[in-house]
Amino acid sequence: MFLQLALAAFVVAAASVTPLPDAPAPAAAETPPPCGSDHRVDQTLTNGARWQMCWEMRTIEGLTLSRVTYTPKGGVPVSVLRSAALAQIHVPYDSGEPRYHDIGSLGSAVIPLTDGDCPGGERRLDQVCVTTRPRGHAYLKDGFGDPGQRRSLQGRELVMLSAYQVGWYAYVAEFVFGDDGSITPRVGATGSLAGTTTSPEYGWPIGVGRKHFEESHSHNVFWRLDFDIQGKSRDVVEQYDFPGNKTKKRTLEKTVLTRETAARSRPTRWWRVVDPEVRNTDRHPVSWEINNTDTAQYRGPADERFTRADLYVTQYKACERLATYNAEPRCAESVDRYTDGEKVRDPVVWVNVGFHHVPRDEDADPMPVHWQGFRITPRDVTATNPYRAE
Repeated sequence: MFLQLALAAFVVAAASVTPLPDAPAPAAAETPPPCGSDHRVDQTLTNGARWQMCWEMRTIEGLTLSRVTYTPKGGVPVSVLRSAALAQIHVPYDSGEPRYHDIGSLGSAVIPLTDGDCPGGERRLDQVCVTTRPRGHAYLKDGFGDPGQRRSLQGRELVMLSAYQVGWYAYVAEFVFGDDGSITPRVGATGSLAGTTTSPEYGWPIGVGRKHFEESHSHNVFWRLDFDIQGKSRDVVEQYDFPGNKTKKRTLEKTVLTRETAARSRPTRWWRVVDPEVRNTDRHPVSWEINNTDTAQYRGPADERFTRADLYVTQYKACERLATYNAEPRCAESVDRYTDGEKVRDPVVWVNVGFHHVPRDEDADPMPVHWQGFRITPRDVTATNPYRAE
């Protein structure tokens, strides 16, 4: 693994769209996203849900999505994200060294994709795979003895995939868009183990006997998500907690994050980005929920304070691009320093997901993929089941 810091300035233009009406209106998605055909994605899934977006391969962050819009079946387009990209892959080893920051020039580390990497899909410039695949049950309801009342449906998802060779690791990066309106960013690490030898205190025996101990390490993956729910002017980030451990009752506690914040994952804690003026036909505000419970919550030393939180909320600044080693001279170096209490009017959400990799014999070359990521779920975007919405 290596670190390259050859930053090039890039600013993503803000989307400008109008709020959803209170009653359904015809979908206005005939106007394509403002990008060339090679970089435009417009996919309608089998249940009628439609995803539209632009993509580009940035020198630093690699695959970057912009102008992401979701149209539920029978509904109107809802813009969700102005941009989404990886912001860092921090890899500290258990013995204390080395401590890699693997994002520096992912765009120049792209692994050219083959048809085998993109089954049933389309390779764009051999850099990105655009495909769809089954995602399991969308729902299942028993008919309680009446076969005519039984309901079951399989769901599908749109996948945007790219891969990068960083030292001995290959990273497979996916943005997965469900037919239920969900978004799942995730990264899979594969390729080869480092081949380093350490003591039993810091590793696991690999190979014959107990002569070689492969060192354990963490992968702390950061994503940068610039939410724009029908424009940037009203979006708010809220934190939800449900205290009541070891009691019969649980209460709901809402905290509005009006200023830049570093937040930590806890059981039953989640966040949402909401536009209070964009409402579904039940007149409930449209939002997207962020759940980051599948994280190892690595906490590093004082000079790695960026690892001390699992979600950061910051005010949009074009030069705040990476979670660490941000080399833009106009901005601070790491995401923990971006959160200085500034009032948030146009929120950017940074999500940190940790995975502690303890090697095993099964990781022999080529190493099977181990995945880490989080989930973004629509909350009140439609007033009914998105598979049955009309």
